[in-house]
Amino acid sequence: MHGLSLSIDESDDDEELSGDSGWIPWFCGLKGHELFAEVEEEYVRDNFNLYGLRGRFAFYDHALEMILSTEAPDEDDLADTEFLEIYRDATDLYGLIHARYIVSPRGLQVMREKYLKGTFGTCPRVLCDRQHVLPIGTAEDPRNAQVNIFCPKCEQVYSPKSKYKELDGAYFGTSFPQIFLQSFPSLVPLEFTRAFVPRVFGFRLHKQKSLITRKLEEEGVVPPQSSTRQGERPSTAKNDMAGSLSAPCEI
Repeated sequence: MHGLSLSIDESDDDEELSGDSGWIPWFCGLKGHELFAEVEEEYVRDNFNLYGLRGRFAFYDHALEMILSTEAPDEDDLADTEFLEIYRDATDLYGLIHARYIVSPRGLQVMREKYLKGTFGTCPRVLCDRQHVLPIGTAEDPRNAQVNIFCPKCEQVYSPKSKYKELDGAYFGTSFPQIFLQSFPSLVPLEFTRAFVPRVFGFRLHKQKSLITRKLEEEGVVPPQSSTRQGERPSTAKNDMAGSLSAPCEI
């Protein structure tokens, strides 16, 4: 189930089990949690930022207290059944707070630094030339779908690396890439997206539709195109980012 990650059990790093840091740095430092930004304590303590969340969790108060704790869990905590019940709520609560934080002015700056460093990874599409990607969800509610990655160049959504597949997409929201790129227009790729051109023994077939285009037309997914060139997208209009969320591509 998406949302609960105890990758601490798979780590040999003793620092992850130490109580020297607060819960938030500990949680964000777990294996596979590199996509997370550390939400500032002041942001979490502001009730305005938590509006509408209380009624969604059975252990809201305890979960919030855990998130704001100055100590990280130890081995005994992680073996306690009651603790784990609260931890599940704390994980989802932090995730939903995180989704709000990363579209705030401060959160956007934090995510910008991660994006520039390539923390979120690169597009798996060869012709995108290792374009940096952004995390995105396909649902606003937790435990519906895993996080995906969005490429600003080809404007497609892909499944992330396996170590991120336990992360819930709701922890990043469905609007983050759009808000991020609108906030930092200089980061929008200017290079034209190159289309793959299928060839037969090195020869391009002129005035013939690609196999994919023909299949889409036969299945009624797209209307017939009378002058689609080989390797050209069925529609010359720029893909809408929201529309890309309907069919993530597997890598």
